[in-house]
Amino acid sequence: MTKNKRDISTWTRWLHIYLSMFSFSALLFFAVTGITLNHTNWIEGKENVQQVAGDINPVWVNPEAAKVDELKVVEFLRNKYGISSPLSDFVTDETECSISFKGPGFYADGYIDRTNGHFQLTITKYGWIAIINDLHKGRDSGTTWGWLIDISAILMILVSLTGFLMIFFLKKRLFTGMLWLFIGTILLFLVYYIFV
Repeated sequence: MTKNKRDISTWTRWLHIYLSMFSFSALLFFAVTGITLNHTNWIEGKENVQQVAGDINPVWVNPEAAKVDELKVVEFLRNKYGISSPLSDFVTDETECSISFKGPGFYADGYIDRTNGHFQLTITKYGWIAIINDLHKGRDSGTTWGWLIDISAILMILVSLTGFLMIFFLKKRLFTGMLWLFIGTILLFLVYYIFV
């Protein structure tokens, strides 16, 4: 083996090992949640729904006021019910406000009567499988988590490519390795064309 090939082989092996170790937790997480996403029936009927009602300070939503004090309303509901998910919607019309919080495996939707400050809120928690499924999809999980998904996907691509390149430096296993690559690829396409 020439020096250049030896260097490429060394770097490929080094990248494959350390990228695999660096991305191990992310790879395992997305593999496990790939299974849980494929079996969404595991979470059916597991949600915890809580209907609550109460009153907020009517001054915050007074129809005569120029503007609804959204910050005070949101913070009141967060503190009272332990809501940590981001606010996803706050809509105001002449008679009521509708408010919605969404996070992985969590929804809280409600209405506030602007004339008296009375509110009704439905809080739904779907459990840990729904949380990890939503994290897998990036649903209601924020921009930073979205970046983590993209970085994890890039790492998976690099781990796959470095593993693929390594076979070319194992001459005794090259034919068998390429044969398994071919079989796996053909099976993937056959399952798609026959069963999907």
